[in-house]
Amino acid sequence: MLGGPGAEREVSLRSGAAVAAALRVLGHAVSERDPRTPDWDLPAESDVVFLALHGIYGEDGTVQRQLDDLGVAYTGCDAEASRLAFDKILTKGRCLAAGVPTAKFAAVRSAAEPIPAGFSVPLVVKPARQGSSVGLQFVERVEDWSAALAEALKFDSEVLAEEKIIGRETTVGILGGKVLPVVEVRPKAGSYDYTNKYTPGSTEYFCPADFDAATTQRIQAAALGAFHAVGGRDYARVDVMVRADGSPVVLEVNTLPGMTETSLLPKAAAAAGLNYAQLCQRMIDLAMERTAVATVKKQEKVAAATLIMVSHVV
Repeated sequence: MLGGPGAEREVSLRSGAAVAAALRVLGHAVSERDPRTPDWDLPAESDVVFLALHGIYGEDGTVQRQLDDLGVAYTGCDAEASRLAFDKILTKGRCLAAGVPTAKFAAVRSAAEPIPAGFSVPLVVKPARQGSSVGLQFVERVEDWSAALAEALKFDSEVLAEEKIIGRETTVGILGGKVLPVVEVRPKAGSYDYTNKYTPGSTEYFCPADFDAATTQRIQAAALGAFHAVGGRDYARVDVMVRADGSPVVLEVNTLPGMTETSLLPKAAAAAGLNYAQLCQRMIDLAMERTAVATVKKQEKVAAATLIMVSHVV
């Protein structure tokens, strides 16, 4: 499934096209579905749905709930973990409860609200439920606050305001419950916003990132902690800022990260020895293995119930 109705549709179409091409090279029969409207269907006897959707509908738990209702296996996190991770404010709350380091934050719901008490510039403002840096704003001066807030509120009814972390920007892929090598992101100019993220040549990537072993472990531990805090499964990508003293600060959890061949999760997988096609296959295997385990448990439950019934008859 690729495309969808959200603001990240074009990115999702590119992710889905790359995944479909890789799966066909591996010999799979692949049928592409674009759930732009609610009347989509699936081919009969589908083994698994590979979710290459991003943003609203695809990443917020909606399509996951629909696939659960259909009893169809799909890649990635379940509906509840997707819902939690897609909401940056809920994710922050889960991280705090789990002791995962994250930036100081506040929820803002009106363009008329002042800068939250106890906060000072610079700040980062972003829609609570969007991805791919959609609506991301940086507030360097107090007088920029109102305009930044109004722009972010165009994309959601609730906005996350958080302290701007000064340091190195990294992301950590998680696959099958294990952390992948850290990727460092260095925009050549400005911040890692939507433009720098998707304009070829505007950002440099380093994987494995050049941190000492102890700092690398702290970054990976924070990422894995955030993944567990939202109830993640199979895979995700966690964005982490690293302060000058080497302390990590989790920004957010991406449950369906970009899957073009130049996206960050594939870069991390490549550094771990998995090429793009192998990464796609691993994602399918994780979903299929989970389905197989569920089937066995269901069979065991039916067998146990049958045994009880027989013993009662005897």
